[in-house]
Amino acid sequence: MTPSTIQITGTALFALAIVHTFSTAWFERLARRRPRHAGLWHLLGEVEVVFGFWAMVLVVAIFAVEGEKSAIDYLESRNFTEPMFVFAIMVIAGTRPVLETASRALLLVARGLRLRGSLGLYLSVLVLGPLLGSFITEPAAMTLSALILARHCMGRPISTRLKYATLGVLFVNVSIGGTLTPFAAPPVLMVAGTWGWDIVHMLSFFGWKAAVAVAVNAAGAALLFRRELASLPLLPDPGTASTPLVLKAIHIAFLVGVVVFSHHPTLFMGLFLFFLGVTQAYPRYQDRLILREGLLVAFFLAGLVVLGGQQSWWLQPLLMGMSSDAVFVGATALTAFTDNAALTYLGSLVDGLSEPFKYALVAGAVTGGGLTIIANAPNPAGVAILRGHFAEKTVKPLGLFAGALAPTLVAAAAFKWL
Repeated sequence: MTPSTIQITGTALFALAIVHTFSTAWFERLARRRPRHAGLWHLLGEVEVVFGFWAMVLVVAIFAVEGEKSAIDYLESRNFTEPMFVFAIMVIAGTRPVLETASRALLLVARGLRLRGSLGLYLSVLVLGPLLGSFITEPAAMTLSALILARHCMGRPISTRLKYATLGVLFVNVSIGGTLTPFAAPPVLMVAGTWGWDIVHMLSFFGWKAAVAVAVNAAGAALLFRRELASLPLLPDPGTASTPLVLKAIHIAFLVGVVVFSHHPTLFMGLFLFFLGVTQAYPRYQDRLILREGLLVAFFLAGLVVLGGQQSWWLQPLLMGMSSDAVFVGATALTAFTDNAALTYLGSLVDGLSEPFKYALVAGAVTGGGLTIIANAPNPAGVAILRGHFAEKTVKPLGLFAGALAPTLVAAAAFKWL
């Protein structure tokens, strides 16, 4: 396949965006050294802005090379449902009534485990949170888990090693924890309808293996850092006004409604706007809505959608040229540099793939979903919530990769040999 000028430009800009994600800390330091333009450097230091910024450059390039109509047609050919959905689900899942309900349930489980300090809660969040993603979707699970970890673990005096290990386990577990059902994990959703994968198929071939890996990863991190976690007293429920049961039920109903209609933006955005009205009607039972964080994450994902649309010319031949054994390793590695849903989507376009190849492609895509910020759609949501607890308010890509490497190997072993 001979790539066009725009496809080559899109790939070059995609590579620049990846390099940019590794350079956000440098822009933050530049903002302190060059205060005259600190605002610009802070903007370029926001990891959620990176792909949106380079997507804008791509649109300008299409406009310059092919004209206004081509640029508009390309943007309108992109599907922005996922960025809008992630924005809506993040805001709803991050509200006090939903978070309070989830926190109390996890605290109940943690106390039942009878482990010292925060060990029980740590295990509960990193096991049950990601697995819950198979039912309320991965972005919602990521938001809830990250917010609970922010209060009970990441926002407290712990080591940097524990922070990055926790982030790595969270990202990998969320990526594989959504595979119990065919509708919650984006890389599974992309192929489930085309390949006829139902919930029985997912539980039989993916779900139970993912559950084993999730439990092993969480237990391994808890065991490795048991002294630190045991020394952190389990925090009580916050002293805010307890939310009425009816209001909690209404919030959860909105959450369920948005999940049910996740493929219909007109419906779920309508529900979301109605939900915003409810939060304004009962401000006493609300904390600050995470609108800014949600919008930044949506901008990041939208940029990934725009840039990712120009990568099929090299990704598809590369993937299709592999054997079923090689594609598992290849998909795991490639996921670190492009959204895992994009990989499986490309596979769904090819007829006549063997069942082992299909399994290897999806298993590899979800296995590598925690290695980088861009590897899985919910990862930017986790970073947006937790990065304030890292030095310079920046999650270092190499630190995340190191924290996610061991959990990724555990997931790979589970999908390959169980």
